[in-house]
Amino acid sequence: MELISLHKEECGVTPEVIASSPGTVNLMGEHTDYNGGYVLLLGLNKTLKVAVSRRKDNSLRFYAADYNERKRTTLANLKYKREDRWANYSKGVIFALLRRGYKIKGLDLTIKSSIPQEIGLSSSAALCAATIAALRDLYSIDITDNEAIRIAYEAEKTFVGKEVEITEQMAVFISRANHALFFDARALTYDYIPFNFEGPKLLLTVSNVPAVTVDAELKELREECRHCVNLLSKKKPGTALRDYTVQDLQQSMGVIPENSRRLCLHVVDENQRVLDAKEALLEKEMIVFGKILNRSHESLRDNFEVSCPEIDWLVKRAWEIDGVLGSRLTGKGFGGCTITLLMDHAFKAYMDRLEEYERIFGFTASTVIIEPSGGTHIEMKDLRKDL
Repeated sequence: MELISLHKEECGVTPEVIASSPGTVNLMGEHTDYNGGYVLLLGLNKTLKVAVSRRKDNSLRFYAADYNERKRTTLANLKYKREDRWANYSKGVIFALLRRGYKIKGLDLTIKSSIPQEIGLSSSAALCAATIAALRDLYSIDITDNEAIRIAYEAEKTFVGKEVEITEQMAVFISRANHALFFDARALTYDYIPFNFEGPKLLLTVSNVPAVTVDAELKELREECRHCVNLLSKKKPGTALRDYTVQDLQQSMGVIPENSRRLCLHVVDENQRVLDAKEALLEKEMIVFGKILNRSHESLRDNFEVSCPEIDWLVKRAWEIDGVLGSRLTGKGFGGCTITLLMDHAFKAYMDRLEEYERIFGFTASTVIIEPSGGTHIEMKDLRKDL
């Protein structure tokens, strides 16, 4: 296994445990999670793996094989450092375990990932999840999956300071092969929904539009949604946009600024689209599901305004192809990826559009046929017993 060799070459010892976590794909429910709504997610067949071995001192050493980068610190000096970038996620997990009183000593961690980075596919959530899974096994820490999820979430949100929702960490941990996950973000409950259309495939297209930092924009969107709830609650009790209807928003004209009202309209409609998409999956109504994808993209583009010209071009050209049932932006927006539901005979025409995309925009898009995958697990352990 490549990761064993990488760890041994870097650290001088065979890893004791290797944990693996998938990325995730948002099927439906963009910007609904932090509004107390519904989300439909699935585990992506791209994974991040963490190999771990114990040290004899109190040093913490992190190696990202994909970047060929190394970060180091000590248990005594364990804190967030901006320059440590990716290593902060694993550091946050270790910090959370220490804060709970678990005895952690020096460690070597080697990380390798096939999940595209920083484009809304939960690569950072996967790193936190794989780290806690590996350490739980290595130290025989007696915690439930729910507590492990909470630790991974705490590492990302509190230690690193990212605006994330726990549904993402939950999906990384508990996704199931050939199923989607339907989340109620308010109740933190979930159901497994079979995802096994016969005929069409779900294709992920990575636009490769250069990643830009949009944390400020996303924070502003969150605050705007909360402000709208405060205004709406003066007429009708509620704590999140989930508690309001399209009619409530129509009656708010003149009270809520139009731009803000369109943001709310997206969230309210998107919640209903999640419920409709869930029903379409259960009934195996692939044409209906495709149309829901299209309506979601139109709303993300026109109401929530988080799309971009490159993504809009990819989606629009996909819609023009015979055999494409639906396509939309997936992820928080401002670039990233699309998901496209299409029949086999549409693949060639779609790939031709991607060549045209490269000629026009100068970015080479890549694709992955999505196969819903299982969640975080220990891939190998007790490796030194075989030596």
